[in-house]
Amino acid sequence: MISSTCAIRDISKALLALTLATLAAALPAAAKDPRAPCGPREFENVRFTVCVIDPRDHELRLFAAGEDGNPLGRFENLPQEIDGAPLVFAMNAGMFDASLDPIGLHIENGETIVDANTNDGPGNFHLKPNGVFFVERGRPAVMSTEAYLAARPNAELATQSGPMLVIQGELHPRFLPDSDSLKRRNGVGVAQDGEVYFAIADEPVSFHRFARLFRDGLGTEDALFFDGGFVPSLYAPNLERADGWLPLGPMIAAYAQD
Repeated sequence: MISSTCAIRDISKALLALTLATLAAALPAAAKDPRAPCGPREFENVRFTVCVIDPRDHELRLFAAGEDGNPLGRFENLPQEIDGAPLVFAMNAGMFDASLDPIGLHIENGETIVDANTNDGPGNFHLKPNGVFFVERGRPAVMSTEAYLAARPNAELATQSGPMLVIQGELHPRFLPDSDSLKRRNGVGVAQDGEVYFAIADEPVSFHRFARLFRDGLGTEDALFFDGGFVPSLYAPNLERADGWLPLGPMIAAYAQD
């Protein structure tokens, strides 16, 4: 009699567990908060901050100069909302000169402000292949500059920087695994589902490790370096973070859609 009661109790527990599991599976996954896209991330014992921007929930905008033609320079000068949508993320974008003007392709609202730069020269920007982050018909992408110019997309926004970090799943061929050039760095990659990963290193890191973050840690097959040293800057109100190391040129921003 006792064994029968135990058996019934065990069956009841199993049925309850199965019912709860079935109900849990039927419930929708917890929705991501578009107003809190940024969070800490550790990769290979290095601390990063990663911001995930979903084009279904956010509108991306690119800014360089204000209505008066002068560079905006700092996050505080960005529009705090657009059509009622609040600013939830911003980061320095493509590279710029001493006047804070873009040195490469810069497209805002479909208007080309600066043409693509295919010149050779010194510095990270000219560590070919460099590349372009752009949005076409609401879909973000990263391409090498050469591929972008060949594809001729009708971009709504575009910013050029360099070098490319990841090119169709392969790390940039000039990166060295044992490099001792360690700096704070930031960049962008796009996942196959269209989500955009903006990452900034919170401690010095090599190009090779930063590229591995995008390929192996975030799963992006194409990723682009924005800048290094004191320039990498992040505005993330959900983290109460607003970097202001130096005046900035182009800035990429995201606004949360209701």
